[in-house]
Amino acid sequence: MELGVMTKQAAAVAKPAAFPARSLGFRNPIRVGSRASRIGFGPPARGALRRRAAIRIARQRPVRSAVLVEENSSPAMKNKAEPVRIFVGLPLDTVSAGNEINHSKAIAAGLRALALLGVHGVDLPISWGVASNSGDWSSYLTIANMARDAGLRLRVSLHLHADRRPSLPLPQPVDRAVAANPDLLFTDRSGRRRPDCLSFAVEDLPVLDGKTPMEAYEEFFQSFRVAFADFIGSTITNITIGLGANGELCYPSFPPTGDNPFTGVGEFQCYDKYMLADLKRYAEESGNPLWGLSGPHDAPEYNQSPYFGNFFKDHGGSWETPYGQFFLSWYSGKLLSHGDRLLSIASKVFGNLPVTLSAKVPLLHQWHNTRSRPAELTAGFFNTDDRDGYEAVAQMFAKNSCTMIIPGMDLAVGDQLVSQIMQACKRHGVRLSGENSSIIIAGTAVFSKIKEHILANNSVLDSFTYQRMGAEFFSPEHWPLFTQFVRSMAQQQMDSDDVPSKDGRLSLRMNSVPGNDRELQAV
Repeated sequence: MELGVMTKQAAAVAKPAAFPARSLGFRNPIRVGSRASRIGFGPPARGALRRRAAIRIARQRPVRSAVLVEENSSPAMKNKAEPVRIFVGLPLDTVSAGNEINHSKAIAAGLRALALLGVHGVDLPISWGVASNSGDWSSYLTIANMARDAGLRLRVSLHLHADRRPSLPLPQPVDRAVAANPDLLFTDRSGRRRPDCLSFAVEDLPVLDGKTPMEAYEEFFQSFRVAFADFIGSTITNITIGLGANGELCYPSFPPTGDNPFTGVGEFQCYDKYMLADLKRYAEESGNPLWGLSGPHDAPEYNQSPYFGNFFKDHGGSWETPYGQFFLSWYSGKLLSHGDRLLSIASKVFGNLPVTLSAKVPLLHQWHNTRSRPAELTAGFFNTDDRDGYEAVAQMFAKNSCTMIIPGMDLAVGDQLVSQIMQACKRHGVRLSGENSSIIIAGTAVFSKIKEHILANNSVLDSFTYQRMGAEFFSPEHWPLFTQFVRSMAQQQMDSDDVPSKDGRLSLRMNSVPGNDRELQAV
């Protein structure tokens, strides 16, 4: 946990590099624009001239969170009056699969805009596959230098999974091993493989050129520590460990295509031969060998409701039977064991450094109002109406002195689940950090919900990360709302200069830098 020690010097804002005297345009993703006067996340505009809506960054008195000296402490030691530190996530493909920086000029301009606004720092996603395949950290180090030059702190998220959109791979030794033995991947009841991460049941097997996955994860952590030694404890203040699919502690229980919204219950991911062998062993040790032959036969498919099949039915469902309780205990226990072991390795590698460790849990609010809460069960959380599955999760985080990141703090529908997770963390002394689910340009209601969660849990909430930078983030529909949110979290009332004008321009004056106002142009 962290204790904030603030001095007058630390509270001062590092003077950001001057903006170039030109408009900085953030167009649709993903390429850097070619026009010398514009910098964009996408290709230059074609055809008819586009409407130009400017957001002004005038130069005076930026609102800036204090620079903190971070030490371990309990959540109760956080000063309730201390503002929650705001971070912004960088694009997932900031460094591409080919180990090249995408839209670097636009990112540099965005970092300066965030620094002027008073954001504490940014979150940099680092792909295990990208870094391992190239053996070269230079692109990620360049981004770290850019953040430091802008006067921003850096959270680093070490992703141990693959992404389909954007395309970010697993390491080549993993791909070779999977090609030879597809059972290394999670598998559903229909035999479909999940290529985003390795099955938890193979973590102790030397399947990666003679190394176990756990040994490979530790090697990756060690390589990162050596490469970023000059940044750790100064620019880098937090390291987030990816614990599963999408970087979260969970099974990849959602639909594999990702093309449609996830509205169903998901599916159990226990049908690779290694998971089935572990289930068989567990059943035999429990004295019920027949229960270890397979996973539940009466569970629904990915996007079906709990009322397809019998397993998740509110009354008389198989989940309440002795078999159901046996299976769910094994399935959730396997997830917790994986998280515990991986966080233990992270603590071993980073534990003596002046950084905090964190990891993310999913916010699976779908069907949370049913008795069985099936979307949580298929993801590995044994949480039902008569059993708090997040107690064991909070205990595991507390054991490893790890901050828990809770996403979805912008969603009104997730309030009940957010509250349950937070209460479990408070009981076990686990510091919390928040995230939103995605950028939704829908007025001020989203930011009001985020602020409500932050203020209600300020005593244990370490930080909030807004996901994520890109074309929509800097759009004229979104940027003024985000600006108001950041400034409202730092002071009770905004000066008249800080309120967006009718034409959508926001003036942030800064006396310390002479010259005319500069514009951040959203096209």
